[in-house]
Amino acid sequence: MGYQVVAAQLARLSGALGTPDHASVVSINLFVALLCACIVLGHLLEENRWLNESITALIIGLCTGVVILMTAKGKSSHVLVFSEDLFFIYLLPPIIFNAGFQVKKKQFFRNFMTITLFGAVGTMMSFFTISLAAIAIFSKMNIGTLDVSDFLAIGAIFSATDSVCTLQVLNQDETPFLYSLVFGEGVVNDATSVVLFNALQNFDPNQIDAIVILKFLGNFCYLFVSSTFLGVFTGLLSAYVIKKLYIGRHSTDREVALVMLMAYLSYMLAELLDLSGILTVFFCGIVMSHYTWHNVTESSRVTTKHAFATLSFIAETFLFLYVGMDALDIEKWKFASDSPGKSIGISSILLGLVLVGRGAFVFPLSFLSNLTKKTELEKISWRQQIVIWWAGLMRGAVSIALAYNKFTRSGHTQLHGNAIMITSTITVVLFSTMLFGILTKPLIRFLLPASSNGAASDPASPKSLHSPLLTSQLGSDLEAPLPIVRPSSLRMLITKPTHTIHYYWRKFDDALMRPMFGGRGFVPYSPGSPTDPNVLVE
Repeated sequence: MGYQVVAAQLARLSGALGTPDHASVVSINLFVALLCACIVLGHLLEENRWLNESITALIIGLCTGVVILMTAKGKSSHVLVFSEDLFFIYLLPPIIFNAGFQVKKKQFFRNFMTITLFGAVGTMMSFFTISLAAIAIFSKMNIGTLDVSDFLAIGAIFSATDSVCTLQVLNQDETPFLYSLVFGEGVVNDATSVVLFNALQNFDPNQIDAIVILKFLGNFCYLFVSSTFLGVFTGLLSAYVIKKLYIGRHSTDREVALVMLMAYLSYMLAELLDLSGILTVFFCGIVMSHYTWHNVTESSRVTTKHAFATLSFIAETFLFLYVGMDALDIEKWKFASDSPGKSIGISSILLGLVLVGRGAFVFPLSFLSNLTKKTELEKISWRQQIVIWWAGLMRGAVSIALAYNKFTRSGHTQLHGNAIMITSTITVVLFSTMLFGILTKPLIRFLLPASSNGAASDPASPKSLHSPLLTSQLGSDLEAPLPIVRPSSLRMLITKPTHTIHYYWRKFDDALMRPMFGGRGFVPYSPGSPTDPNVLVE
């Protein structure tokens, strides 16, 4: 009797602790097997001009969802339910951090003003275009109980590009200028869209006046600046701690663990403080690659570089697989199936608004950017503008996560209007990723044939024509001991601001930042370390 009581208590305790049941084990096994299949097929299709790993994972996810749906006789397609928490807390941070950690900083900051113009101002223009059009069109279509705040949220949701898929469809060796511009704009765009979406949660559209709009813009700027500052601060803190303690002298494992945990801490701190974790972890990655990475031992450098790249790769593949399988969630399609024509019409309208919203800022802002360029080679050509417009049309998991956050509760909804918006978002994401993603490479080969042959499109530096954006030697693009010519006058600052700012930044960096936080040329030395010249490699 006593044994039975203890057994019952243990069973209840194991249930409370979340001991995995058979269904969970089956789901995990299925996803791991599918990830392996995606990696193998992605390798086999690496040179394919139409498909890439993200589209391959999406197709495999869709096919698996169909098989599960048929096996369950149309009752359920759930293996894992899409969760915005899973996406924002576990999948997105390693992808964005690795992008900042391995970004070729010289390329990124050379185009920083254009990237910021497209990523921040352009996203706002796209948001207003899509929102106003959604209010004008959808308010007349009787879509459930949706109101003005929902239409504004739609503007933020569909202003978010898919920077993950951009990494797949653009080649950093063939088009370094376009890659740095579209990829950098994508990261800033995602952060801006999320910040904009969060700011709209406390925005009352029924009480709009000049003061409310100024407060809204002020809150937006505060989130943008604070998130960037937090990322820089966390990166500098990690560099200072590792430089002072030089943990790698005692344990490489602790050193690698500290770097990885500090990177993740920056993202979670931003979420805790209601800031933009995307911006925070991206700039934390840039700062860590500039300072922290040079303070660790040689073995830790190799380990951290490949560890971050591997985590990012697995998260990207899992993400597209996850989206493909969740697209067949039968529950939401049932609520939207009462009016299939309306659902198809809304999806078509949203896709059209994405096209218009993207074009509403790419071409005007490119024109303004070209006005500041001195030579034709520095300007963004019409062909490049078309590629920039096209490559940013893909919508991905950020849009789906924001839509789930707005129109569902714990991944479920029974409201007709909300179900239509969820299914329409999934349709737009799948259609845009498949169609635009597949056609991007052929479009680049058609519009920029010189780029596909290895010639290049970065007008700012002939040397960079053959340099990838992601460098294998982190930081070497920015810290190389190149001669720096001092700007002669204020006229130089006006005519060549990038050159002048880079000159003064290098002086400030060498005089103050590197002696304090470490970096190239200021690596702590310890006898017996991997960089010790007295240690012979056998």
